[in-house]
Amino acid sequence: MDDFSKSGKAEFPVIGMSCGGCAKKVKRNLEEVDGVVRAEVSHTEQRAVVEFDPAKTDIGALKAVVTGLDYKVEAPKEGLAEIDVYGMTCSHCSKTVTEGLMAINGVTRADVSHEENKAVVEFDPAKTDIDALKAAVLRMNYKLEPAEETEMEAEAPAEAAPVPEIKFADEFKINITGMTCSSCAGTIETALGGAEGVEAVSVNLALENASISYDPAVISPDEIKKIVTKAGYGAEEMKKPGASGQATLNLTGMTCSSCAGRIEAALNAASGVSEATVNLAIETATISFDPRLTSVDALVKVVEETGYGASIKDVQDDETAEKARLKKMKYLLIFSAMLTAPLVAQMVALFLGLGFHVRPWVEVLLATPVQFYVGARYYVGAWHALKSRVGNMDLLVAMGTSAAYLYSLWLVITLGDMAMGMLYFEASTVVITLVLAGKYIETKAKRSASSALRELLGLRPSSATIITEAGEEVETPVELVKIGDIALLRPGARVPVDGVIVEGESELDEALITGESMPVLRRVGDEVIAGAINGGGVLKVRTSRVGEDTTLAKVAHMVEQAQVGKAPIQKLVDRISAIFVPAVVGIAVLTFILWMLSGAGIESALVATISVLVIACPCALGLATPTALVAGTGAGAKAGILIRDIETLERAKSIDTVVFDKTGTLTLGKPSVAQILPFVGDEASLLALGAAVQSGSEHPLGKAIVAEAESRGIEPLQAKDAKATAGEGIEVTVEGDIVRMGRGRFALEQLDPEQEKQALEMRHGGRTVVWLSRAGKPVGLVAYTDPIRPEAKEAVDLLHKRGVAAYLMTGDNAETAAKVAEELGIDKVIADMRPEDKAREVAALQAQGKHVAMVGDGVNDAPALAEATLGIAMGGGADVAIETAGFVLMRNDPRLVGAALDVSLKTASKIRQNLFWAFIYNTIGVPIAALGFLDPVLAGAAMAFSSVSVVGNSILLKRWKPEVSE
Repeated sequence: MDDFSKSGKAEFPVIGMSCGGCAKKVKRNLEEVDGVVRAEVSHTEQRAVVEFDPAKTDIGALKAVVTGLDYKVEAPKEGLAEIDVYGMTCSHCSKTVTEGLMAINGVTRADVSHEENKAVVEFDPAKTDIDALKAAVLRMNYKLEPAEETEMEAEAPAEAAPVPEIKFADEFKINITGMTCSSCAGTIETALGGAEGVEAVSVNLALENASISYDPAVISPDEIKKIVTKAGYGAEEMKKPGASGQATLNLTGMTCSSCAGRIEAALNAASGVSEATVNLAIETATISFDPRLTSVDALVKVVEETGYGASIKDVQDDETAEKARLKKMKYLLIFSAMLTAPLVAQMVALFLGLGFHVRPWVEVLLATPVQFYVGARYYVGAWHALKSRVGNMDLLVAMGTSAAYLYSLWLVITLGDMAMGMLYFEASTVVITLVLAGKYIETKAKRSASSALRELLGLRPSSATIITEAGEEVETPVELVKIGDIALLRPGARVPVDGVIVEGESELDEALITGESMPVLRRVGDEVIAGAINGGGVLKVRTSRVGEDTTLAKVAHMVEQAQVGKAPIQKLVDRISAIFVPAVVGIAVLTFILWMLSGAGIESALVATISVLVIACPCALGLATPTALVAGTGAGAKAGILIRDIETLERAKSIDTVVFDKTGTLTLGKPSVAQILPFVGDEASLLALGAAVQSGSEHPLGKAIVAEAESRGIEPLQAKDAKATAGEGIEVTVEGDIVRMGRGRFALEQLDPEQEKQALEMRHGGRTVVWLSRAGKPVGLVAYTDPIRPEAKEAVDLLHKRGVAAYLMTGDNAETAAKVAEELGIDKVIADMRPEDKAREVAALQAQGKHVAMVGDGVNDAPALAEATLGIAMGGGADVAIETAGFVLMRNDPRLVGAALDVSLKTASKIRQNLFWAFIYNTIGVPIAALGFLDPVLAGAAMAFSSVSVVGNSILLKRWKPEVSE
C-alpha cells in the first residue's frame, strides 16, 4: 500500500473487518485522532485511506489506533487455504460450515460451497493454521475426503489437530416471571449456574430478569429457558427489535402452515441467520442472526422476496404485556379482598362486642376460593421450591395459611356450628390478601424505581421521515434507517437517530438524555442526539449513527448494565437467603413443639407457629440492594450521569482525590489568540507565518491562530513538509526556511533571557504561550487564552465540601496551570505532562494510598482514565475516553463530578438502610411471633409492609438531584 505521510495522506490494510459495522468503528476511531481530516474505510477491500495533518499525527499513530481495535495493519504473507469438505448436502450445511470457520480466532473470511465440496478460507497465520481449520470441519461432523477414501484409510487416521477455542456468545437476557423473593432468584441462579455451557449468571429480583453468558456450542437459548421453566418460573427472551443478533418481525399475507414454512425456510437459508421461527397464530417471525453477515433490513427483504409482508415488531409490546400482568393482579386482589371482607368484619365485630358471626360453612365457602384460587401461586411456587430442595416466601406463606385453613376446616367438620368463634379462616384469607396487596404495591413501586430506563427506551420514535434522492418524504421504521440518510425533523418531533444538521436551525430539548434543563440551540454542522425534542424550527439531519450505535442506545445500555449487576454485599445477602427459609421452618417447628410441651394447647401452638412462618419473609432482603441500584442509577441518568456498572458504583464510594485534565474539562476547550509579540517584523507577518505552520491543523491552538489571521484578512504563507512532535510542537518549511512553533526549547536551541522574561509576563492570567522561530532565530510569541468554564469554581467547591481533594493535571506550562489552579482553588498542580506521563502520575498517587478519580475528555486521557480507581469522562469528549471511563457525564459540566460521587454515596446509603430494615423486621418479628404476642393477621401485615417499605425507601432516590445552581 502507498504511504503519503509527507503530504498528509496514507493508505494501508485493515485486516479482520467482517462487516460495515467494523468499517464504521475503524473510521470513527481514526477520525477521533487529533489531526485527522477524513478517513475512508472499506471492509470489502480491507483497507483504509486517511487524510491528516502531518504536523499533528503520522501513519504510525494511525496504525496504532487500528491495532488497538484488534485489527491488523499488515496483510499476512500467507493465510489463504482451500479445503475439501465432504458430507454437505444443502445450503444450510454450507452456512453451518461457514459460521463454524468464522468462529475461529484469526479467520477473516470463509466462502463455502456444498456443490463444489470446497471451503476457501482467509486467515491470520499468527492466530490459526490449516490444521486448526480442518479440525473445525471434522468437529462439525463433515469429512475432508470422499467417504470411500476415508474408509480405506480409517486404520491409520491422521493425528488430530488442536481444537480451536470457541468464543462465548454475547449475553443472553430473559425476563423471568414468578419470582417472589431472593430465594427464588438464588434458585434460578443455582439451576442455570449448574448447567453445562453456562459461564455466568446474574438474576435481578427487582427487574425480574436474568443475564446469562453461555457457550452456544454446548447449550442453546431455548435450553436455557427450559431450565428456568423446569425450576418453576416463567422465562421469556428480552427482545430488542433491531438490536444486534435478534429481530422480531410482524408478518402479513400468511394463510396456512405452508406459508409459514416457506418464510421460515427462506429465513433459515439466508446468510448470517442462525435460527428463524415463524408463528402462524400470532403472525410473527423470531430471528437470531449474525450482525456481521446480515441486517434487519436484509431480513425484511428476504420475507418480501418470498411474497409476504414484513415489518419490525413494536418495541412497546413488552411494556404492554407488563401492564396487563399488573392489571390482572389488581383484579385478583379486588376479588380476594371482597371475599375476605366479611371474615374481617366478623373479627372486628367480635372485638367490639357486637355479636356478629358468620356461620362456619359460609366461612368455608368464602375462604376456599381465596386459599386455593387466589393463593394458587403460592402452592405452585412452594412445590417448585420443594422439588429444587430450596425454600422461598411461597413455601412459608403456603405452610402458614394452609395450617390455619386446614385446622379451621377440621373444626367445622367435627364440630359443625359449635366451631363458631373458634376458627382461623380470617387469618389465612387476610394473610393471602395482604401478601398479594404487598406484592401489587411492590410491583408498582419497582416499576417506578426502574422508570428511568423505560423512559430512555421510550424516547426513540418508531419511525423517521426520510427524504429520498428524488426528494420524496418516506415514513421509514427507525430500524431500517441507514447511515447517510437525510431525515426531516418537524417542530415538536423527537429526533429518530444521531446525526448532523445539514439544513435549518432550532432549539432542542435534550433533558432526558444529557440532564440539561434548558433547550440548546443547534445550527448547521451541529450534532443532534436521538430522543431529543425539536423546538420550533424545521431541520434536515444527515444520519451518522443508527441502531445500537446511537447515543441514546448506548446510554440505555449503560443504565441497564449498571442495574442488572450485583453488589458484593448482595452476594452475601443471597447466601443468607439460601439458608434463611430452612432456618425459619426449623424455628416454626420448634415453636410448635415448645408451646405443646408447655401445655398451652394446640390452638395457641398453631397460632404462634403460623405467625412465625408468615412474618419471616425474605422478600425485603432480596429487594434491598437491587431496588436501590435501579433507583440510584436511574436518578443519575436523568441528571446526565451514566454509571457503567455496579463495580464502578462501589469504587466511587472511596474516592478522596479528583484529578482534572485542564483543556476541555475545566476550560471551554476553545482557545483564542489573546496577545501577539513579534521580535521581527509586525503582528501581520507573524500571523501569516504562524497560520502557515498551523494551516490544516485540527488542534484547538492551531485553529485559533488560523481563525485570528482570517479575521484580520491575513493570507497564510505557503508551508510544506510538516512534521509534528508530540507534546512539543510543529516544524514546517516556508520559502526554504525551517519554521518551528511550540515550546521554547523546541523552537530554539537557546533562549534569550529577556525574551523568556517577556514570555513569562504574557502567561499572566493563565495564558498559554508558544514560540515561533524561523531558520533557528526567534520570530515572536503568541499567547492564547482558553476561558475557564463558568461552572468550574463551583465544581471544585462542591468537592471540597465533600472532603475530596481537587488536583489539576495538564500538559500546559506550570505558570499557566498555577493561574488556573489559583482562580479555582485547586489543591495541587501537576503540569508539563505529556500524554504518556498522565497514567504514570495517577498510578503514583494511588501508590501513596489515595483513591483517585481522573476526569478527562480526550484521547490522551484514556490511559489515565483506565489507570485511575474511577475514570470520569466528559460526554462531549472522544469515544475512546468515554469507553474507558466508569462514569460518563452527558454534558460538559464539571459540577457533575461531585454529583456523580454524591449519587454513588446516596445509593450505597440506601442499600445499607434497606438491609438494616430488612434484617430488623425478622430479628424483632420472629421472636415476638414465637412467643405468641403476634397474631397471624398482624404478622401478614408486617411482612407485606417490610417489602413495601424497602422498595418505598429506594424510590426516595428518584427525588435526588445534583446540588448545583442553575
